[in-house]
Amino acid sequence: MDFADAAVFVVDDDPEVCQSFRWLFESVNIPVNTYENAKMFLNHYDVAQKGCLIIDVRMPIMSGLELLEHINPLKNQLSAIIITGYGDIPMAVRAMKAGASDFILKPVNHQHILEITQKCLKKIHYCPIQSQSNYQERIDRLTKRERQVMDLVIEGKLNKQIANDLDISISTVEVHRANVMRKMETKTLADLIKINLLHTLVTHDSSSLPETI
Repeated sequence: MDFADAAVFVVDDDPEVCQSFRWLFESVNIPVNTYENAKMFLNHYDVAQKGCLIIDVRMPIMSGLELLEHINPLKNQLSAIIITGYGDIPMAVRAMKAGASDFILKPVNHQHILEITQKCLKKIHYCPIQSQSNYQERIDRLTKRERQVMDLVIEGKLNKQIANDLDISISTVEVHRANVMRKMETKTLADLIKINLLHTLVTHDSSSLPETI
């Protein structure tokens, strides 16, 4: 596909990260621009330009979340991918609610982010579940303990912390996590979080609707 009419915009305060992404996208002939902070991006971005924005959630001057809120009116032109550390999962969830199309946990797998970025540029929006009922079917497959483990994983807790909270061994936590991923039909932690977030948003929207008279 010709990406001449779209570009990737990388905003990260780490020069090595920016250079790494530049090499990655240039290697597949995708136009790419890099910026060391959000203010620099805003000062140079042409609002007529469509593309995919890749943002580090933690940055000085203006955070990735603040940038997302700032560009929200441009969401039809810019898809946003958030890059975050494992300990920042709650922040990543906030970013999804603020309009991010996707998020990726560090360390970043270049092939994975390339695939996601290409989908964004092609305007193919990833949707991990087809309906609320489909989600419920998956949830119903989980045992009570697996549901507890899943909830703690989504909160961003490590296996050791989950083991302490539930008074079980780390190896048992690992078994439950594997079962959760299989039964929920997700391959990555990010997918598991997204499928739960989507369900939460759908449920919230439905509950806020007025009752039929």
